Amino acid sequence: MKSHTEYITINVPERVGFVNLTPQLVKILAKSGIREGLLLCNAMHITASVFINDNESGLQHDYQQWLERLAPHAPVKQYRHNDTGEDNADAHLKRQVMGREVLIAVTEGRLDFGPWEQVFYGEFDGRRPKRVLVKIIGE
Repeated sequence: MKSHTEYITINVPERVGFVNLTPQLVKILAKSGIREGLLLCNAMHITASVFINDNESGLQHDYQQWLERLAPHAPVKQYRHNDTGEDNADAHLKRQVMGREVLIAVTEGRLDFGPWEQVFYGEFDGRRPKRVLVKIIGE
């Protein structure tokens, strides 16, 4: 079995935003030479997420609105975590809801997605560089 590891650095200029990782993952998979196996894509920060869904801007807007209702950023004093001097407790909660990672089957050298599926990075406490792990195993 072979393995291939790469890291993607992402710097979302706003506090919250979404980045479609699918084109980068396709390139990394091609570089790996793996034709059958699994691709793991993991947000390496506790205030960011990786998830699979439709690449539709209205849906991304809806995520932002929905997540803000679930875990509003302000007032920051509503969260005990922020007693440490931080202001990102809401980002930790949003990450918990959206998930840490995805695992995608690789079949015949391609990401084996269902219709409309794409991989996204969700940022909930941005404005600085963060890393995403891409690990591919297989033959």
